[in-house]
This record gives sequence, structure tokens and C-alpha cells, in this order.
Amino acid sequence: MTTVVTRGGSWLIEEAAPGSIFTREKRTEEQRMIGQTAEDFMWNEVVPAIDRLETKDWAFARALIKQFGELGLLGVDVPEALGGVELDKVSAIVVGEAAGISASFAATFGAQTGLAITPLLCFGTEEQQKKYVPRLVSGEILGAYALSESGSGSDALAAKARATRQPDGSFTLSGEKMWITNGGFADLFIVFAKVDGEAFTAFLVERGPGVTSGNEEHKMGLFGSSTTPLILQDAKVPAENVLGEIGKGHKVAFNVLNYGRFKLGAMCSGGARAIVGEAAKYALERRQFGQPIANFGAIKHKLAEMAIREYAVESMLYRTAGLIDAMLQGSHANEAVLAALEEFAIEASILKVASSEMIDYVVDENVQIHGGNGFVRDYPAERHYRDARVNRIFEGTNEINRMLIPGMLIRRALKGGLPLIPAAKKLQDEILQPSMPEMPSDEPLENERRAVAAMKKAALMILGTAMQTYGEKLTDQQEVLVAAADIIIDVFAAESVLLRAADAGDALHQAAAQVFVTDAAGRVEIGARTALAAMSDGDTLRTLLAALRRVMKITPVNTVRLRREVAERVLAGKRYPL
Repeated sequence: MTTVVTRGGSWLIEEAAPGSIFTREKRTEEQRMIGQTAEDFMWNEVVPAIDRLETKDWAFARALIKQFGELGLLGVDVPEALGGVELDKVSAIVVGEAAGISASFAATFGAQTGLAITPLLCFGTEEQQKKYVPRLVSGEILGAYALSESGSGSDALAAKARATRQPDGSFTLSGEKMWITNGGFADLFIVFAKVDGEAFTAFLVERGPGVTSGNEEHKMGLFGSSTTPLILQDAKVPAENVLGEIGKGHKVAFNVLNYGRFKLGAMCSGGARAIVGEAAKYALERRQFGQPIANFGAIKHKLAEMAIREYAVESMLYRTAGLIDAMLQGSHANEAVLAALEEFAIEASILKVASSEMIDYVVDENVQIHGGNGFVRDYPAERHYRDARVNRIFEGTNEINRMLIPGMLIRRALKGGLPLIPAAKKLQDEILQPSMPEMPSDEPLENERRAVAAMKKAALMILGTAMQTYGEKLTDQQEVLVAAADIIIDVFAAESVLLRAADAGDALHQAAAQVFVTDAAGRVEIGARTALAAMSDGDTLRTLLAALRRVMKITPVNTVRLRREVAERVLAGKRYPL
């Protein structure tokens, strides 16, 4: 299958044809085998040992990562010359999904691959890569990423850690970094500090004199992953361990976070798939009023919604992986990987928000299905609930990512990289013209296709109105940006499930797509009304709302029946069915 190479965000103003996106069903046999290898390791080696991990047995945690590396699973998308397997991003995603079966292991794995190996691949010199990447890929050494500080979480460039130049060309680093995943046992840290207090720069810092870990944080969840402060006291770093360019640390930080967000989507997706199965099994075993609670419509609604929200996330996830792979065309060169991460930064932020909020819903409903047993540690539902909460905080908070999504679209439009403004003007002209009402269609997914087209128009209305109303001051209107971001997320998700279901040609896929698109259209209309009311009033608002009503004409769907169909398949297989 050929995935059309396109620009990040261009789906908002273009109509993609069925067959043009990569879907989970299109994985190659090799990709499926890699995923199965990773899943087998997780179920056989990690899941039975979660209690041991949660005692903070870091020697054991290191041993598990090393075993993962010995299977080739830490370097799936790393060049063979650096010890990797040199496969595509889809292969990396299937491994990430498997890692997500255990949230604590996934955190350790994610720091190793997404936050330690990736910056070296994108920004490292040949010497730096040869020195560190093979050892990271094998699990011989473990890595960590040290960006945040107590006073600069989301505002990373406000960091106070300082790098002082020495006469011999080396640097000494001083300062304290916070919330470092793998902090208690990592051997190599990607550390961000300001050279002479000004030039924000990334450094490769080995554990040694002047580099110490603070105490383990007492966290709400992820008990089986290490999270500590990193304390730097005149830590000496050779000149050759500058990562990237002096003063260009922001490029390292933000592009690595793009990939981290993308990979987080995979881990949340994999975790949700496993939890849906767990919830189904419990619902079939638990009896109330003389029958399994799985027989009750309210429980079926929960199981179906859990599965449908996961379906949307993995549809976006594999679509984005396909787009990145199509752009890379098999290249693993620093410049190519970096360009691809930058190009699809919008999609990465969408995945981060959507996946973290999806799994929050899944773990919450899993506790609810378990009832009182979900609130005690005798069942894993309680651990899943605690472990999932941090996903909305790290890799850039969901609030920050919601600012980024419309912000990046608008910046690309203003720079001429994305014809968003002409599309918005064309929509204005279209709305002013008389139109014939469209009759509901009996063609499979045709009504959903029209709904997605309408949602795109609503998104353009909001973005166009916001740009006209606020101009350069739009960044101050965070409530409007959040509403726009939620609409854009729903558009990407709805089109992704629609195209995936059309490709699959399967009744269950179609049911999931119909439910998601219908519900998303309702959210988009409410969000658009809220945003328009915030930006205008009086006759202008009435005119805009009338235009929105013309755009958002959605054919009603019996989502109760469709959800029951999905739930029955979940229960029949005792697992996520898609």
C-alpha cells in the first residue's frame, strides 16, 4: 500500500480518499511478528513481575530493559550500523503499544527510546552516536532526559541550570532538574542548561562526579518507574558532548518532545487495548441480580465506548506513522528524521492529548465496572487508574499541547506552508451562496463522510474568525484556542476512523466509525458555538451561528444499537475486538 505523502495539518483542508492512509490492519507480517514478540515478553516477563518492580528493584528494572534490548526491541527504528534493526516507525509503534501493557515499564522504555536514543539520532554527531547509541540500544546503559526544573515545567526555556565554559573548552554544569524518569539509575542524561546563563543548550552528561540523583519522588502512580531530581554540582562535561549547537537546545527539546508525544500515543493505545479486555472479563464474571453485569445496557455502553475511543486513537496513530514513514522513504539520516518529526508535530500533539484523555476514560470506567473491587489494590484496576493520570502532564501538558495545535496551523498558514487562509475565504463565499439540502444516503458511511466534511468547515470557520478577530493577539485568547484545538482533534480523529472503516469494509469497523463520527459532530457543533459566542455578539454572532447551522447538518444515527453491537463483540472475545 502506498500512503500519500502530505503536509502536516493538510487533512484539515483536503479530502483524503479511502485507501490513502495507513491503518493497523495493513501491518506487514514482519510488523505483526515484532509486535507479537514484544507482547509475549510483556505478558510473560513484565506483567507477572509488576509487584517486584513496584518495590523499586531498579537492578531488576534494568535487567528487564536489557532483555528487551537483546530482543532488538529498543532499536527497532535505529540504523543497523548503530546496533538497531533499522525498520520503520510503524514497527516502533507496535513495540510501543506492547510496552503500554505495563505503564511503569512503558515509562522506563519511553525514556530510553524516545527521550535518550531519539535526540542522539536526530542531533548527535557521528562520534556521539557511535559512542552511546549501540549501548543504549542493547540496554547496556540506560538513558534519561533532564529538561524540567521546579520553576520551569511548561516554560522550559526559563531553565536556570547553568553551563560555564572552561579554558580547555569543556563545560561545568550546575543546577537541579526535576521529575527525571529513570533518574535513579540512568547512566547517561540529556541535560539542558544555559551556557553562560544565556544560550539554551543540550548536553550529553554521564553519571559521575558532580552528577547525583535525589530521592525517589512519592508519586500517585507509576510506582515501578524511577522518578528523581537530578543534581548537578560543577559536573564536568567535555566540549564534544554538546548535543546539537550551542544556543539551539530548544530545537533538541521540542523535536524530541514531538516524537515522545507520538510514542506516548502508542503506549496509551496498547494499555487501553489490554484494559478493555480486563473490563470485559470482569463484567462477565461479576454477577448481580442473578446475572452477569455484562448483560446490563449501562455496562455494555461503557465497554463499547472504551473500545470506540481506543479505535479512534489507534486510527490516528497508525495514520500518522504511515505519514512519517512515507516522508522518510526508508531514510534514517538525522536530517530526514528531524524533518519528519517537525512536519507532523501537529499530529503528535493531537495524539498526545487524545490518547492520554482516552486512556483516562478507559481506566476510570474500568474502575466503575469493577465497583468496590476497583477501588482496592487486590485488582489491577486501581493501579491502572493511578498510573494513567500523569499522561496528561508529561511530554508537555495537555493545556500546552492544545495551545500548540491551532498555533502551529496558523503559523504555517501565515508562512504560506499551508493554504488555510484561502480555504477559509472559499468557505465564506460558499456559505453566502444558496444551497440545496442533502438527503440522507443509504450508501455505507456516506452520511459520515458528509459529517466529517461539515466538521472541517466548522474548524475553518473558527480558525478564520479567530484570526480576523484577534490578529496577532490571538495567543492571548486561550479559551478560544482550546475550543479550536478540541474541534481540530475531533476532525482528525473522525476522518481517521472513517477512512479506516471504509478500508476495512467490516460491519464492526463501520459501527465504531458511525458512533464516533456522530458523537464528534455533536461536540464540534457545541465547541464551535462556544467559540463563536466568545468572539462576537449581536448581529455578527447571529450571522455566524446561522452559517454554522447551514454547515452542521448531521444525519441522526441510532448509536445505542451500534454501541450494543460493539459491546457484544467485546464480550464475545473478552478483549478489544478491532
